[in-house]
Amino acid sequence: MNQNVPAPQAFKPIDPRKFLDPDTTAKGERRAAVALTRLDTLWFNTGTLCNITCANCYIESSPTNDRLAYLTLGEMTAFLDEAERLGQRPKTVAFTGGEPFMNPDMAAMAEAALFRGHDVLILTNAMKPMMRPRVQAALIDLNARFATKLVLRVSVDHWRADLHDEERGVGAFEETVAGLRWLRDQGIATAVAGRLRWGDDEHAMRDGFATLFAHEGLKIDATDHAALVLFPEMDPRVDVPEITVDCWRILNKSPTDMMCASSRMVVKRKGAPAPTVVACTLLPYQSEFERGATLEAALAPVRLNHPHCAKFCVLGGGSCKA
Repeated sequence: MNQNVPAPQAFKPIDPRKFLDPDTTAKGERRAAVALTRLDTLWFNTGTLCNITCANCYIESSPTNDRLAYLTLGEMTAFLDEAERLGQRPKTVAFTGGEPFMNPDMAAMAEAALFRGHDVLILTNAMKPMMRPRVQAALIDLNARFATKLVLRVSVDHWRADLHDEERGVGAFEETVAGLRWLRDQGIATAVAGRLRWGDDEHAMRDGFATLFAHEGLKIDATDHAALVLFPEMDPRVDVPEITVDCWRILNKSPTDMMCASSRMVVKRKGAPAPTVVACTLLPYQSEFERGATLEAALAPVRLNHPHCAKFCVLGGGSCKA
């Protein structure tokens, strides 16, 4: 095991008085909120089923977790129609999971969004579901017709195979790299998402990924923060400060920089008659971040009442957006 990984006992557990009141922190201060300035990115969670089980998956995806059901083409396009009616046409339509290519409608949903003129971002582990012949054929076709609008962001947690496999399972790194090679050979635009789970310095991480990309002949600029996204690690059990309205000034940050200022995510809960909209890609299960069955209802401000809001977004500077 990498010696940079803190032992579990070194973690300071979160104060149970924190993140309880949506308006007020444990210290009685006014909690920060973020208004939606513009719906630039509309995310669709295609379902939480995945071909692998990671050690610390942000939304607990696995081969057995179907808490979020497969979204359908018709359900997705209904939200795109509503966005048009509201004057909130998103620049980017993005798909996450689970593993999106396990959803039988994934290629059709991407095609529908691309046909409407949206940029499309698909998050994938580039493993067996993406490498099925019918998926490959669909991606080749979409790239031929919409090459400048389609990007696949591949999860490579670390540039070292052993650390990536520590998160995703033995052999996962080589399988994902094989998927990256296939995308390279097809000329499909590709980005990579890594994680700062192991305490690495960001510059060292980018240098390591640059070496990997060069070795594999991948045209990915490791210095470009959109081409190589490095996510801060999250653990809701670990203590973090609550974000107050004064934090924007203290930290010299703006609420407009937060993900929830420019994005929302559509999910379909298992057994639910219809999809619903949530405020954040990282919080699909928390009821207080559910915004309603329509985009119109989801345009209201978001109170930063979860450890992820502090750890990932405000303090970590993380963002899932394109």
